[in-house]
Amino acid sequence: MTKKDKHEKSEGKNKKGNKPPKIKKSVYEEELKKMHIELVRLQYWVKQKGLRIVMVFEGRDAAGKGGTIKRLVEPMNPRGASVIALATPSDRERTQWYFQRYVTHLPAAGEIVIFDRSWYNRAGVEKVMGFCSDEEYRDFLRSCPEFERMLVRSGIILLKYWFSVSDEEQERRFHERASNPLKRWKLSPMDLKSRERWVEYSKAKDEMFFYTDIKEAPWNVVESDDKKRARLNCIQHVLDSIEYKNIVPKTIKLPKRKENISGYVRPPKSKQQYVRDAFDRRHREDS
Repeated sequence: MTKKDKHEKSEGKNKKGNKPPKIKKSVYEEELKKMHIELVRLQYWVKQKGLRIVMVFEGRDAAGKGGTIKRLVEPMNPRGASVIALATPSDRERTQWYFQRYVTHLPAAGEIVIFDRSWYNRAGVEKVMGFCSDEEYRDFLRSCPEFERMLVRSGIILLKYWFSVSDEEQERRFHERASNPLKRWKLSPMDLKSRERWVEYSKAKDEMFFYTDIKEAPWNVVESDDKKRARLNCIQHVLDSIEYKNIVPKTIKLPKRKENISGYVRPPKSKQQYVRDAFDRRHREDS
């Protein structure tokens, strides 16, 4: 497959060069339900076989990474599937080896770790916003491929996803976040600054791909103008990338509860403090 073919495949275009129509909500919900069952099966397999999975989610601001991660971990046992979203490094962390604070979150046997942004901050926001020196940036581009090869050699399954969104769709989502109080927390001061530097981020992403799109850990581009389609495509890729079998326990037969032979009597409700039913009166008025 040529680079052009790969690019067109990643763009999600059909033979006529047009993007597919947005997926219907009913289709999305039905497919997601099926995938959630498979994700549970995958996690059982990962735990039994002692696999170590690392997923890296990167991409444009408002590209849909968070929504995909949310649907990805939703059916999983949180004890074995964690999401890592690190804050700005502390003064102490700034003096450490750059990858050090990420290494501490790598999975043990039977665990899945998802990085909601990762060590690639240095190749993106730090580079574009001037938070690192040119020497630090160049050292990252040299070190990152070796760091990831080391992870893969150690037995870690490393999956890297880049969420791509068009300029127009990103702008629409920014305006939606700005006007919706339930989504306003998603619009950080850094997002507003990055909005002005679309071209700079594009150049940084291209250079990052040139150095870090390696055979051992390639980048997988997810076209995300259609959020629902992007979620399904990404989750399906995860399922396709890891061989697993269905070892979920069969239906569990619950044992009968023991009879109360001790004569236990529950304390009166009046002796305990309950959360009030805030909707009882409202429901009676509506009926």
